[in-house]
Amino acid sequence: MFINRQAELSQLERLYRSERAELFVLYGRRRVGKTELLHAFCVDKPHLFFVATLASDAEQLATFSQAVWRYTHAEASEGFTFPSWEAALRALADLPGRPVVVLDEFTYLMSGNRSLPSILQKVWDDALRTTHLFLVLCGSYIGMMEREVLSYQAPLYGRRTASFMLAPLTCAASARFFPHYDAVQQLETWGVLGGMPYYLSNFSDTRPMWENVREQILDPLGPLYNEPQLLLMEELREPRNYFSLLRAIAHGHARLSEITQAAGVGNAASTARYLDILQQMHLVRRRVPATERQPEKSKRGLYQITDPFLRFWFRYVHPNRSALDLGLADAVLAQRIRPTWEQFMGAVWEEAAREYVAGQAALGQLPFLPERIGSWWSPEGEIDVLAVSAAESAALLGECKWSTQAVGTNILADLREKAAMLQAREGWQQVYYWLFARSGYTPALRDQAHAFGVRLVEPAELLRGEAS
Repeated sequence: MFINRQAELSQLERLYRSERAELFVLYGRRRVGKTELLHAFCVDKPHLFFVATLASDAEQLATFSQAVWRYTHAEASEGFTFPSWEAALRALADLPGRPVVVLDEFTYLMSGNRSLPSILQKVWDDALRTTHLFLVLCGSYIGMMEREVLSYQAPLYGRRTASFMLAPLTCAASARFFPHYDAVQQLETWGVLGGMPYYLSNFSDTRPMWENVREQILDPLGPLYNEPQLLLMEELREPRNYFSLLRAIAHGHARLSEITQAAGVGNAASTARYLDILQQMHLVRRRVPATERQPEKSKRGLYQITDPFLRFWFRYVHPNRSALDLGLADAVLAQRIRPTWEQFMGAVWEEAAREYVAGQAALGQLPFLPERIGSWWSPEGEIDVLAVSAAESAALLGECKWSTQAVGTNILADLREKAAMLQAREGWQQVYYWLFARSGYTPALRDQAHAFGVRLVEPAELLRGEAS
């Protein structure tokens, strides 16, 4: 099921219409849907789709040579192989028309032949850049792609004509995988799986969510039981310390000192180095209050796992592996997951709200253009959603409640009190209030919202990209 990705497809189509030689780099985490995106792009175009494997360099060259041969010859040629990668890549200049050539899992090719980027750089400069070739390099090892293909020191630096890192699907897009679930169930499923298409495709909305969790994630034979372990083992030589760090963060240890103590992987300096690598892999992010004007220099940073599925797995699966391996999935679900689920979903709901505000900003639906979107915290209190524009002296403040009870006027009053304190400090001229509630709002609050221009958002509206 291919869902969303319209912006990415549109960008690829614009590049294809340029008629000039294009060297496009697509990268991102495994399972994020890179190959499916490229298949959708190639479906109505002449193309050569080569998927590299972990075979030897000679085998890869032979397989690629056969693919190039079949592109221009109806008859097979058993055993035909170009004498070198340089000769094989130069042959792409002779392909007729406007061909799309995809080198998928390019990192596998680089692992087998470290000189390949240099060879491609030479061939591109000598022969390919003046053709009509649309060449795509696609890879899953984010660190390697950024270091060996995109960085200033890489041989191919300056040759790519465009690139992007494919991100997971948004919360709203992920919900489209489950049309038979209601909005709350769709949000809870996103809280478990995040926006990775492969993960989403393993659940079925004809079955209860917890049944899917039980069979697909908690069962040692389930397809997602070992998924994070495989992900980290692909990118990291020694994943044990990174596992400890991710588990510490998943259990609520967000500051560097707390993570260092909880993970037990050394001192703060070594922990910081590990966290830096996880940030480079886009598995962890460092959040600071949205009021901070120099985020990189702020000492108030909190670390968070970026992907909901990794948060769920390190929070509930990894620490219970022994019990799960003994076949005690039902007990883990009943005694370890369900009792803390509402608390877990509270943080998920806040993240969905911030993502929604960012989406509304991109659509031009906010009353100002924000420079930063996030949250705010200090010893004086917390604000779940905060969008700030220093240029327009404006701010949007939001409160999120994942409760089975309708939200009342006390929640708005509390938000306005915190906003007044923060407004006095920051000097905003315009302040806007949004509330996000799982179970709706009391009539009294709806009356106040109407009178004071407070925007009220519920799950269904959030997933549609609208608000009441």
